[in-house]
Amino acid sequence: MKHSDASLSSQEAAAFLGIKVETLYAYASRGLVKGLPGPRGGGRRYRREDLEPLRARSAGPAAQALRFGEPVLDTRITRMTAQGPQYCGHLATELASGDVPFEAVAELLWSGALPAGPVRWPHDAPAPPWRELARLLPAGSSPLSALAITLPVLAAADPMRFDTEPASVMARARRLIPQLAACCALVLDTKRLAAASDTGDPVRALALALGVPVGRKTLDLLRCALILSADHELNTSTFAARVAASTGADVYACLSAAVGAFSGPLHGTASELVELLVREAGGPDGTAAAVGQRLRRGEKLPGFGHRLYPGGDARVPLLLERALSHKPRAPRVRTVVALIDAMARAGRPKPNVDVALAAVCGALDLPIGMGPAIFAIGRSAGWIAHVLEQQRTGTLLRPRARFVGVVAGELPGTGGRADR
Repeated sequence: MKHSDASLSSQEAAAFLGIKVETLYAYASRGLVKGLPGPRGGGRRYRREDLEPLRARSAGPAAQALRFGEPVLDTRITRMTAQGPQYCGHLATELASGDVPFEAVAELLWSGALPAGPVRWPHDAPAPPWRELARLLPAGSSPLSALAITLPVLAAADPMRFDTEPASVMARARRLIPQLAACCALVLDTKRLAAASDTGDPVRALALALGVPVGRKTLDLLRCALILSADHELNTSTFAARVAASTGADVYACLSAAVGAFSGPLHGTASELVELLVREAGGPDGTAAAVGQRLRRGEKLPGFGHRLYPGGDARVPLLLERALSHKPRAPRVRTVVALIDAMARAGRPKPNVDVALAAVCGALDLPIGMGPAIFAIGRSAGWIAHVLEQQRTGTLLRPRARFVGVVAGELPGTGGRADR
């Protein structure tokens, strides 16, 4: 039998697993791994794909923790519960369903206590050079691109950005978040920038930047979406922010790191993929066909299932109800509802917050791609909370890697698929 180019010798397989050769032989005798006859009576070979599950099992607590496993950091910010995230002892759904302002929720995440009275954030920060920033963005740029270029420009204009005293970071954050909300207008309509950046109210700034009516129902829908997006424990973008904070980086740099991690389709931009699926369906009657076609192609449906919520994401019902209340007959909202029903009939996982954000965007008739922007503006409050917490620890986050060797002809990190 000719051995596969992807198979490993006993010594290579033991190094891949991080064990002794004798231990590998013991695994083989117990049936935990299968060896293949070597060429011309040589030593046994082991297929890499057969070793991968065993490697994952034997990787140890630290490695497992980095794969959605056991907790790796202590926090006093958010506790994950079956009822959704709990911000410093307050369920996010209860905060969003009441009349608590988003600013108050941000202050809760930063300080651990809800403010006793009204919260008014200042709006006396110098306006960013909006015109120059708009020239840097090609037509059709995403709002996350606007966030990505706005943060370093604001950092460069702030000579005190390296002041990491908590009071200074929070003061800076109160001016920063409304400006981030306003910068969404960079990719929508630059004529909205002046009004959007002339307020310390992040919800109002976001509404003005998006060009939606600044009425009570609209502001409440956006407030609800921002609060439910504000924090979600140690997700990848938050971890990126904490890693940057652990090096002593300023808050703008930490948020830039977070936005970079957030921009991936497996994290922050999933709601845009849901919106594209809604457009693909073409209306409520087309959702079953759209789901069926995706499943036939072996594609994963975006926005459904969440490992932290096997019983369903508690943030979805409230946000979906608010979207339906705002615009019950909106075609995109009705299509989202039909999509949820079609997935349920197919026995698929329940929707997560990305589906609910797609409904919010449909209710507000926003261009596709605005869901991630709303999500990121809300999550910026949580990112800053984790930056503050990480700065207080004074420790550098620096995981270790376990070197497993390089197999000839294989590129590092490709898992043997370099030539396929």
